[in-house]
Amino acid sequence: MAEAGAFLRKMAPRGASALLAGLAMSAPAMARESLATDAERVVGQIFERAEPVTEAGAHGFFQLLGNQPIAFILLALTVGTFIGRFRFKGISLGSTAGTLLVGVVLSMIAEAAFGITYSVPGILSSFMLLLFMYALGLKVGPQFFSGLRRGGLAFVGIGVMVWSLNWVICYFGAAMAGLAPGYATGLISGSYTITAILGVGQSALDSGAFTPPDGISAAEVGANMAAAYAISYVLSSVGIILLIRYLPRLFGRDATVDAKQAEAEYSGGSTDPVPGAPGALVMNFSPYDLRAFTVTHESLLGRSVAELAADFPEAPILRLVRDGVIINLEDNPTIAPGDIVTVRANVHDLILEDGELIGPESDEPLARNIPMEVADIHIGSHAISGKTLAELDTQAHGGVEVQAHFRAGNELPLGPNSDVRFGDVLRLTGPDAALKAVARQFGGRAILPSFKSEVLYLALAMLVGYLVGIATVTIAGIPFALGTSAGCILAGVAVSYFRSRNPEFGGPVHEGARSFLQDFGLNTFVAVLSANVGPKVISALGGDTILWLALIGTAGALIPPLIAFWVGIKVFGLNSVISDGATTGGRNSTPGLNAIIEESGSSVAAVPYPVSYALTTVLALIGGYFSMILS
Repeated sequence: MAEAGAFLRKMAPRGASALLAGLAMSAPAMARESLATDAERVVGQIFERAEPVTEAGAHGFFQLLGNQPIAFILLALTVGTFIGRFRFKGISLGSTAGTLLVGVVLSMIAEAAFGITYSVPGILSSFMLLLFMYALGLKVGPQFFSGLRRGGLAFVGIGVMVWSLNWVICYFGAAMAGLAPGYATGLISGSYTITAILGVGQSALDSGAFTPPDGISAAEVGANMAAAYAISYVLSSVGIILLIRYLPRLFGRDATVDAKQAEAEYSGGSTDPVPGAPGALVMNFSPYDLRAFTVTHESLLGRSVAELAADFPEAPILRLVRDGVIINLEDNPTIAPGDIVTVRANVHDLILEDGELIGPESDEPLARNIPMEVADIHIGSHAISGKTLAELDTQAHGGVEVQAHFRAGNELPLGPNSDVRFGDVLRLTGPDAALKAVARQFGGRAILPSFKSEVLYLALAMLVGYLVGIATVTIAGIPFALGTSAGCILAGVAVSYFRSRNPEFGGPVHEGARSFLQDFGLNTFVAVLSANVGPKVISALGGDTILWLALIGTAGALIPPLIAFWVGIKVFGLNSVISDGATTGGRNSTPGLNAIIEESGSSVAAVPYPVSYALTTVLALIGGYFSMILS
């Protein structure tokens, strides 16, 4: 290719000069020679200065990314998300770490090879981080308060233990190693695999809550954070999956046996799409069905609908048709001869007793045309919270069945002893009227796919959270502020909690919309961060710094969950799989949760996960903010 390029550069001036000279033949005779000579000289100068095609193309590409920051961000998101999907023995980078890696590499090449320094306006990254924080608050809101208030004391204790030990190891480890400001925050973020901690650290830096000491710039502090995050994130991502998977074995427990024991308490398990996911609200096989009967049995005649519902809760009357007219059941009518009643009950029982219990079956369209739905019902009543599915007995409400049980987006084991908590989601099937009745009883509403805009709540809540975050209180001459990131996550928590308790204001935010805000906000923030700190990452890893980062990051990632798991089984007396689930929730590691589920062959580890996850998510972000201030 190089020889071909040289040949073209050598021959092109001759060809171009000949072409222009030929065109000049139509000019006056005196001007011909001068025109041809000038043309040859100009063309020769152009090709003499031309760079090889490959180098010019690369330089132009990186220059384009520098001139058009949006193109850089979208490229980093695209390639980073693609790389993050690749798995090696169950381990993957994920879209966020992939985006950071691609962005840092692109910005480093631009600086080292072409002298191009990228600079993306910080307001973009700040706004995207706040979007992420708000979406995260929406997710953990109900579980955060429920976990603090109800019987998850052991789960809360495990979560707090994991978080506090991680903070102590990373912060004081960085201090003892003499690492510069920024490294401690990056170590906490990477070892905890919570990228958003980089954001709260950057917020402390940008707001002036932390002022870099003389001799170090704010950009260098940001580079220190990114470098520490990158090293510790990779090591902790791999290490935590292996540790969580084999924690029961390390302490002589059999995860499969313990999971079966836990299932006896928490009752079974299943696999269904999470609320808001494609295919979530699809009806599956059910032993229950709608049947319509003409009432002839004397024991039913003259009795009210309410009386029959009390005597036969497994088959309540859902519709009453008399003389071709639908009778309002709220008036509690009495059954008359020839009435057609619609019930939903176990088909087996109805077939065996058809014609004996009620009367002959009817094909009356009015009686049989009852809409059957599948819906996700959000638990918004504290009176319901803490009860088991057997105690709720949803089948007594028009044959409504529970298909799946979710807590903070994680499916839980499903059975009669499954306990329902405030903020949980139950996927139910049944007649529309029965579902609405159950939703009212549970203090929630049916969660259905919706295109309704959430911009009003989002903008108002984030505005309030932002203003609260920038408010400064001076104590002993030292200014303290909550920080905009913490303000927005607390705004999300408040909105989620408020709407859970007051479904008339819209109920829970649709999971698909919330998940998009969370992923897009965080990954865009990371892309901007990588563009601005990439060139300084190399210098931040000089000397023996990388060894300290690897050592401290690995210790911060693995020692806290190891100790917390031991406390869970020895002090709190938890089942090893349950303790493991609480530990991985405290470590905010969804891949770790998947690992123990695979190892134990049961989803029962997901029961304690959301409680410790919700609590430590908030604590980790607050701790990351103060780790930067105290640096």
